[in-house]
Amino acid sequence: MPIIPHSELLTRHAANPIITAADLPYAANSVFNPAATIRDGETILLMRVEDRRGLSHLTVARSPDGVAGWRIDATPTFVGKPDTHPEEIWGVEDPRLTFIEEEQRWIVAYTAYSRGGPLVSLATTEDFETFERLGAVMPPENKDAALFPVKFAGRWALIHRPMGAHVWISFSPDLRHWGEHRILLEAREGGWWDAQKIGLSPPPLKTDHGWLILYHSVRTTASGSIYRLGLALLDLDNPRRVLKRSSEWLVSPSEPYERFGDVADVVFPCGWTLVDDEIRLYYGAADTCIGLATGRLSELLAWLDECDSHADE
Repeated sequence: MPIIPHSELLTRHAANPIITAADLPYAANSVFNPAATIRDGETILLMRVEDRRGLSHLTVARSPDGVAGWRIDATPTFVGKPDTHPEEIWGVEDPRLTFIEEEQRWIVAYTAYSRGGPLVSLATTEDFETFERLGAVMPPENKDAALFPVKFAGRWALIHRPMGAHVWISFSPDLRHWGEHRILLEAREGGWWDAQKIGLSPPPLKTDHGWLILYHSVRTTASGSIYRLGLALLDLDNPRRVLKRSSEWLVSPSEPYERFGDVADVVFPCGWTLVDDEIRLYYGAADTCIGLATGRLSELLAWLDECDSHADE
């Protein structure tokens, strides 16, 4: 297969990194891996912040244009509560946001760091000021989870990554009891860029062609790991069915703020927004700061159509 030019598909913003620990109104080590949504025309990020103990919490940032002028909560917005939720004893991490239109609320899927390892927990919010915890929904070790915004045959669907290499999907009638677990995307084998470990990045994005999935891969090299991003497309009515998957990576760490930091060579998105045809992708860079990349949904879908790897596997 020929190499598909894609250098202009996602363009890093000239102001990157758009948020660093120095922008926070309180002391912290780093800020990264933000969830993203739009509420009343305002972009909201639910950011992972690592404090100087090494534990993480979530803090809200708001912007009128999604680029600058961020108003960041003066104190942590969502912190671990080990007294009532012991699975959060070592913090909360890596949120994803899904807006449920029929209920006019957001579901937050996040990683709770328990004594037994990381696991998937859910919470809900209507205003990003108060949150109702639903608690842990998957046992350790499990992370990289996000909910679809609609039900399938009366059941919710959750993408997640149990300990291991692959991305899974599970179903629930009530957001609390989950079953019918199965592998959705497998890490490929051999020399592929996504051969060793993969996980979901932002929540699934509904398009006319299917559910667009952005996923990350972890490639282990002699000098360390490299986190890269690729695309897949799922059937609108049956999200277990993978329609397309990119043969090449879409984004790889290249800028200094992505290549150097607390964890080198990492681009890790947990959130994106879509207005008309414009995608805004918010990502953690080197586990240290937040970057923004923009592109066109139509161009991403066209590239995925050309770069589909099903015939090559």
